[in-house]
Amino acid sequence: MARAVPNSRKAINTAVAWTIAILIFFPILWTVLTSFKTEATAIADPPVFLAFDWTLENYTAVQERSDYFRHFWNSVVISLGSTIIGLIIAIPAAWAMAFVPGRQTKNVLMWMLSTKMLPPVGVLVPLYLIFRDWGLLDTRLGLVIVLTLINLPIIVWMLYTYFREIPVDILEAARMDGAGLASEVIYVLTPMAVPGIASTLLLNIILAWNEAFWTLNLTAANAAPLTAFIASYSSPEGLFYAKLSAASTMAIAPILIMGWFSQKQLVRGLTFGAVK
Repeated sequence: MARAVPNSRKAINTAVAWTIAILIFFPILWTVLTSFKTEATAIADPPVFLAFDWTLENYTAVQERSDYFRHFWNSVVISLGSTIIGLIIAIPAAWAMAFVPGRQTKNVLMWMLSTKMLPPVGVLVPLYLIFRDWGLLDTRLGLVIVLTLINLPIIVWMLYTYFREIPVDILEAARMDGAGLASEVIYVLTPMAVPGIASTLLLNIILAWNEAFWTLNLTAANAAPLTAFIASYSSPEGLFYAKLSAASTMAIAPILIMGWFSQKQLVRGLTFGAVK
């Protein structure tokens, strides 16, 4: 009887976990299935789940109408560019806050995090005017700058958390051996925090890849990433659900595949330092 309670609790937890997973995954599954339907089948009432004539015409139409690979390349450059620059800035900042804290360090961290609570539309107009005057509208460089700045608080916070778990004695030993500041950060601290840095990198790529507000407002054609590619299928003539689903599937597929293959590293980094 003593074993029945843990087993039943495990079964309930498993059922709840599967239920939540299915609820989260179902919209993605429905989007993928809709991308293989005709427009008439996509808006059928009642909805058709699997019993329909599968077609690839939506993917063909999407590629003929828009240059998918140009949008894909823009997303890659913007995501990787903002992530790399963000890490270059955040690693020294997190090191200083973790190992050389001042009286205002916690206040600075809270202030940085509070900037994420600011509605983006509140700074859209001044930022748009600055970008217009500096020639950064509809450029990949402009989006890299914006995404670096909006994701930097999260990067610093994550790295600060990981760095706090590294024993200070190791860094002090490196200093006694003659390591300078740059050597300490590059050759001692960074290798020890690889799981945390990797998970931070992956999370920031995902955030930058999925960013829609700034990409839709600061780009038009030249630097438009995949989020703008999806939005182009919402027009005054109406929503083309099947083609919109095909465009969405093509946009999310790369990041889903990357997340699938890097899930072990991502989980390892997110739990880095959680167990003493």
